Amino acid sequence: MKIVKTQNTTTEEIVKRAAAVLSQGGLVIYPTETVYGVGVDVTNEAAVAKLLSYKSRREGKPLSMAVADEVMASEYVELNEQARALYAQFMPGPITVVSKSKGLVAEDVASEFGNLGVRIPDYPLVRQLVRAFGRPVTATSANASGRKRPYQVSDILANLSEKQKSLIDLIIDAGELPKNEPSTVIDTTLSTPVTLRGGELAERKLVPEAEADYVLTSGSEEETKSIAGRILLKNWDMVKQTGLVIGLEGPLGAGKTVFAKGVAEFLGIKENITSPTYTYLEEYGFQRHQTTGQFYHLDMWKVESQAELERLRVTELLQPNNVLAIEWYSQVEPWLTPVMTKLNLPAIKVQIKDSEAEQVNARELLITEEYER
Repeated sequence: MKIVKTQNTTTEEIVKRAAAVLSQGGLVIYPTETVYGVGVDVTNEAAVAKLLSYKSRREGKPLSMAVADEVMASEYVELNEQARALYAQFMPGPITVVSKSKGLVAEDVASEFGNLGVRIPDYPLVRQLVRAFGRPVTATSANASGRKRPYQVSDILANLSEKQKSLIDLIIDAGELPKNEPSTVIDTTLSTPVTLRGGELAERKLVPEAEADYVLTSGSEEETKSIAGRILLKNWDMVKQTGLVIGLEGPLGAGKTVFAKGVAEFLGIKENITSPTYTYLEEYGFQRHQTTGQFYHLDMWKVESQAELERLRVTELLQPNNVLAIEWYSQVEPWLTPVMTKLNLPAIKVQIKDSEAEQVNARELLITEEYER
């Protein structure tokens, strides 16, 4: 491991040394306008594997990458009108824009849905480095997973194992960084941009804070199932920590069971998912990466009292690693809410209705995220 300090080394020399390390498949820790990041060549499979050994990945989520400008970004991701508007307004800056990957990066960089998070850091040294290197580099934070945000090099090294330290080839030390929030993350691959993480721009009131409610449009059953999977991916850490309830509402035939099928597909469940109208509840075991849990699909249409709900022992299912998809959620919400509040267990409510769009079978999904209780 070598350390270069920005106060006594020219930018040209730092860029030259860092680019050489990256070209050899090395791992570089570098400063940004938010926190210290860790970079490898996003097109190098071995380098990405090295990064994932250094910092365990959040299961299935994309690694963000830093580019020099929008032109470089467009070589690696598909930029729609929403993304280009965000680039024009906020980049360079503390924002990560998620777009569809063009498949030019190493396999483990994009999410399982084929999405990539892209940054143009508001830190000239990083942009100069990426431009000199000629390819994007990863831009995930340099701290070990679950550890203190890395505002100085000591924050990083103090929380690494010797094995992790041995994977670092170069550290660019700019001293202690300002205590800014991480970047704001916005997904532009759906019908409506969705804020996945508030971050620095939200703190500075430069972009609207994440809305509790947002509407997504689905043009097919497959798209509805994809939306279900993305919502699970966004909330995967919560599934493991507390468990998650997904409350489904909508008239008969709206697509509640289709959404539940999307949840099951994301969890890797191969069994056929049918509406549990007559059985009230169906249980499916799952294993996703290193997480083993249970998926419960419930239909509460005929439950008319708290006593009936208690006989089904639904509250006993509210545990870490469990996912509950509850059709006709409003039937039981008043009785479940106090228990969920006590457990600080989040709920994602999905109201499905016909869309006014001209597309046949289009649906609108009103998503309400309830995290704080």
